[in-house]
Amino acid sequence: MKGLGKTQIMALGFMTFALFLGAGNIIFPAAAGLQSGGQLWLVTLGFLLTGVGLPLLTVVALARVGGGLQSLTRPLGKLAGTAFAIAVYLAIGPLFATPRTAVVSYEIALGSFVEHSWWALLLYSSLYFAVVLYLAMSPGKILERIGQLITPVLLLALVLLGLAAVFRPAGLPGPGALPYSQTPLSSGFLDGYLTMDALGALVFGVVIAAAIRSQGVTELNKVTRYSIQAGVIAAIGLSLVYVSLFYLGATSYGIAAEASNGGQVLAAYVQHAFGVPGSLLLGVVITLACLTTATGLLVACGEYFEQLWGIRYSRTVVFFTLFSWAVSNQGLTQLIKVSVPVLVGLYPLAIVLVLLSLAQKLWYNPQPVIRIAMLVTLVFGILDASSAAGFTGLSSLLDYLPLAGQQMAWLLPVALVLAGMTIRDRWQYAAQKALS
Repeated sequence: MKGLGKTQIMALGFMTFALFLGAGNIIFPAAAGLQSGGQLWLVTLGFLLTGVGLPLLTVVALARVGGGLQSLTRPLGKLAGTAFAIAVYLAIGPLFATPRTAVVSYEIALGSFVEHSWWALLLYSSLYFAVVLYLAMSPGKILERIGQLITPVLLLALVLLGLAAVFRPAGLPGPGALPYSQTPLSSGFLDGYLTMDALGALVFGVVIAAAIRSQGVTELNKVTRYSIQAGVIAAIGLSLVYVSLFYLGATSYGIAAEASNGGQVLAAYVQHAFGVPGSLLLGVVITLACLTTATGLLVACGEYFEQLWGIRYSRTVVFFTLFSWAVSNQGLTQLIKVSVPVLVGLYPLAIVLVLLSLAQKLWYNPQPVIRIAMLVTLVFGILDASSAAGFTGLSSLLDYLPLAGQQMAWLLPVALVLAGMTIRDRWQYAAQKALS
């Protein structure tokens, strides 16, 4: 029976790392670090739980079911599973993740050289998405070559940036800002949502499994084992990147106290530590990395919706590119503000689905357990999202629940429903066994 050697496993791990390393992975740790103050390491821990741990579990869950997102959502039924998949693809595509790549590269590439203005962002995003559209129309060899060129350069740049942050900090941490100073762990946990890596893993997990099978490995247990090993390698790499960027953000208070997002924090530090040449190099590397990520996301969305609705791939990609361009011109700060309520509502569904998929052997009939738990998660996730969006009328319904202030009111109701459904599952099995 064929297996993978150590070199192949390492290559698979670096490929997995490259899949997850995008714009959000770079800007959000720096922004959260800036506001963490004396609670830096607790905020970092919370961030690692959802920014690293959850994507790793998602990769494992997908490997175990032997397929993609469609296989993972099968217990929900076709209609609910398709609705969830559409929401995931739109979130990691034209609504948030793809526009964000343009604005992040703008903030880092030009933030130190031009005054922020709507027309500068408009010109930059127009050129950026013109290139993205060109690449997405014929991704094959072009995307492959860019990925092979960018990944090593980006890794080298991040290593240098991480070492500089540790051995050449810009200063001392500043005072913590709310809510980080009061609820550091849960604040970091919610900030981990913003990377969108758990949602991305729902799409990328099948790519990892397919890469393993392309090497002649067909046994499900081996595919699962190698996926875990690749995920662990990627998780270690992402953790090192996050910790160094958190520390960079925290120690940049003296030079970036007025920054409104992580792109500005990173640009200020690089300008401080390396001057103009460093800013130019980082800007080029980040821009190319964001181009690759944006192209990959648009290709994935185009292929999915072509398969789902039969709309021609080229038309879908053109529409999503224009939509992403329009959204990107809202600016990074506004884009993050709008995306938070959506992710607060969507992420609990991803968390519960992945955890229940991994634990479904605990139940004799897991389908009703998963369906009811997901329904309750959806209801309370919507209420949490309304709270994050500032709709106090709906959010007041959650005041009596623990963690409601941290947009995690869904946790206790889902736990109680799971306990009740587990008892029901055991009782029904015992009754059927008695009758037989």
